[in-house]
Amino acid sequence: MFVHTVFFWLREGTPEEARAQLIQDCRTLLSRVPTARHVWAGPPANTPRDVVDNSYGCGLTVLFDDAEGHDVYQDHPLHQEFIDRNRAHWERVQVYDFVQE
Repeated sequence: MFVHTVFFWLREGTPEEARAQLIQDCRTLLSRVPTARHVWAGPPANTPRDVVDNSYGCGLTVLFDDAEGHDVYQDHPLHQEFIDRNRAHWERVQVYDFVQE
């Protein structure tokens, strides 16, 4: 399995509706990419521990069968639409990919 995790920090002053739209687009657009097996998205859980970073606005995890499926996803028109619809609100995006062996 290939696990793709993304954290989005939103620009100062981004309306709550824009964050809600980002989360909804993760769930509705990205989940329709054929190689995406599972998609989870939401706001930080605000877990009060020193090792937890709650500073981001939205977290996303997408599970693929393999790296090739991830590569298809990156170029897929629905992924590109997701980026086009939401990137104006992003201050920073951080990606963590790993392989479940």
